Amino acid sequence: MSSPSAFRSWLEAMRLRTLPVSVAGVLAGCACALAVGSFAWPQALICLFFAVGAQIVSNFANEYYDYRNGFDRKGREGFRRGVTEGDISPRAMLRATYGLLAFTCLLGLSLVWWGGWWLIAIGMAVAVFAVAYSTGPWPLSHHGLGDVAVLIFFGLVPVSFTAWLQAPGHDVLRLAVPMGVAVGLLAVNVLIVNNYRDADDDRAVGKNTTVVIFGRRTMSIVYLIDVVLAAILIELTMLRTGSPISFVPSALCFGRGYFCWNELRHNSGAALNPVLKQTALCLLLTCVSMVVLCAIWQV
Repeated sequence: MSSPSAFRSWLEAMRLRTLPVSVAGVLAGCACALAVGSFAWPQALICLFFAVGAQIVSNFANEYYDYRNGFDRKGREGFRRGVTEGDISPRAMLRATYGLLAFTCLLGLSLVWWGGWWLIAIGMAVAVFAVAYSTGPWPLSHHGLGDVAVLIFFGLVPVSFTAWLQAPGHDVLRLAVPMGVAVGLLAVNVLIVNNYRDADDDRAVGKNTTVVIFGRRTMSIVYLIDVVLAAILIELTMLRTGSPISFVPSALCFGRGYFCWNELRHNSGAALNPVLKQTALCLLLTCVSMVVLCAIWQV
């Protein structure tokens, strides 16, 4: 039986503060499906569990492979790394990573019932991304490509496919694609805060995130640009629903996003952990407001 401290170490390895990012993408897809009058619980729930499972796999893989490749050190500013600190054995983390990956892939296979066998290719791409983010011949997170990968796999992919699987006979992608870009931009901001906090540690071990490559000042500007662009895309998309209060999600996005940007500029080190949480919550609350607005408008 695991001790409370061991259980806590596994929870920390999941990085609960960032999980709203994967939930948000599915919620945004559900909002798009609701907007065209086609919402389906089974597909929505499977997409939700698949998205969260894939993100946890990515977090586990990041912890294991960064430890194995010497990119982590004890006492780092960010999330406590259970493997590096000796709370979790490397072998246990490796087993958990690929065991959960197998389970998540099996869960994703059930979506073939609604979307067809070609969805297997999408599922395989997500599975590869979850691990390739941290390892392989060209780890994405170590070569400034993490931001692009997050835009695609936490934005475009979950929003578009969650919406399409619920509304295959509707022109839902006209809403889901721009919404996916908006969600992806806000998800990138979560990564920016994470890398902003860890920039000194990453630079010391040769981990070239975008913050290491372009510097904190430039990436703080990118953060604000992402907020503005996301708010504009959300507003333009929500206007198509015909709701008289379509401005609510975009206003929430910009208001909370601007607040988080101010906190980003004026904090450093461990003080950025609350900013990371607030950035993820900004995305989640924006998507929740979209679901509520679309659900009310369709009643």
